[in-house]
Amino acid sequence: MQEKELKYAGFWIRTGAAIIDTILVLLVTIPLLVAIYGWAYFDAGQTGIVAGPADFLISWVLPAVAVIAFWIIKQATPGKMAVSTRIVDADSGNAASAGQLIGRYFAYFAACIPLGLGILWVAFDRRKQGWHDKLAGTVVVRQT
Repeated sequence: MQEKELKYAGFWIRTGAAIIDTILVLLVTIPLLVAIYGWAYFDAGQTGIVAGPADFLISWVLPAVAVIAFWIIKQATPGKMAVSTRIVDADSGNAASAGQLIGRYFAYFAACIPLGLGILWVAFDRRKQGWHDKLAGTVVVRQT
């Protein structure tokens, strides 16, 4: 697929998708965490960074599995679907491989470390790629 055929999704539409996804994740995880740990879960003085094994599974593992599964099956999370965008291979414009998508998920952590600069990079990059996209060889495009 030629690069000029792809319409890259910019910073603000991707931010909107991320907000939708965050709300959906919170709607699932918060009730589960409160049911297990009670409202004291939100007191970091009592629970620390990770309150226990259920917290780790619900707060870290479940969202990672869900996001990667959506990316592999639908090329998008619910937020990206809501704003009509999808993740594709940067070179071909075809569906990204499972390996690319798993790498993309973990590359988010590297993109966030320097004050979120790797995420903000989307606003300035010609192809609207964040560092996580560059590392995984993906782009986010608008559905046509």
